[in-house]
Amino acid sequence: MKNQIYPCLWFDGQAKAAAEFYCSVFPHSKITIETPMVVVWELSGKKIMGLNGGPVFKINPSISLFVNCESVKATNEVWEKLIEGGMALMPIDKYPWSERYGWLQDKFGMTWQLSAPIKDEPKFTFSPSMLFTGKGFGRAEEAINFYCSVFGNSGKDILINYGKEDANAGKVMFSEFKLNGYNMIAMDGPGAHDYTFNEGVSFVITCENQQEIDYYWDILTSGGGEESMCGWCRDKFGVSWQVIPSILGELMSDPNKGPGVVQAFLKMKKFDIEKLITKIVKFRMKENIQRAKRKK
Repeated sequence: MKNQIYPCLWFDGQAKAAAEFYCSVFPHSKITIETPMVVVWELSGKKIMGLNGGPVFKINPSISLFVNCESVKATNEVWEKLIEGGMALMPIDKYPWSERYGWLQDKFGMTWQLSAPIKDEPKFTFSPSMLFTGKGFGRAEEAINFYCSVFGNSGKDILINYGKEDANAGKVMFSEFKLNGYNMIAMDGPGAHDYTFNEGVSFVITCENQQEIDYYWDILTSGGGEESMCGWCRDKFGVSWQVIPSILGELMSDPNKGPGVVQAFLKMKKFDIEKLITKIVKFRMKENIQRAKRKK
């Protein structure tokens, strides 16, 4: 898929353990890439990346994974596995919007919203769910419109606002939308919350060329967004994005090129593909010269 989007979860050295755990919970799941820094896995075909980034950032409930399970039975079974060592944020029960629903934080800190479908579904579906809290409260619809303008093949599927009689009138109670065909959810979170968006959960955008990197980087950092390092940036709503070249995963998993890749992009903010490749070549040449000297 062109400009694939997928979530990245920040761990303190536990990316592989988390990936193995999640793959044991959901059917048709597997680890596809494993390096000391990055682990990538698929849950029923949905790609997720885990980053061993150290203790700097922690996952919080501002971005959770919303799972429509196959049935009420499947919802209960997944809940029992994910809750082990974790805690309930909303107990699993019958709610006005679902026959069976619960929100939990697992033992690795990731939060999950589990819901039974209206009727039994053939497979699990996963959608990142953004909760706009604090200073961001009331900006969910603005953010949805902005994101849909940034990505192609995008649009709103469901948008439910609080009614006029509610204290939160006009705010987003629940929404579903697509960005480049990728399913997302957004809600405004009324009340007091001690968390908001951070790098604990970010979204990766894969780009085929420098033109695409420049486009996403420039538009996501505009209007109050912020540049960070190593292809990371924040948009004006505080949501973190990684704008990366699609070849990065392949380069990093190559034992010969990987060290040069890391050395190159650690010095970059926005990725520069030409500079990245040039620095990899220089790194390899330097290594070959040093190897030759050692042999003499």
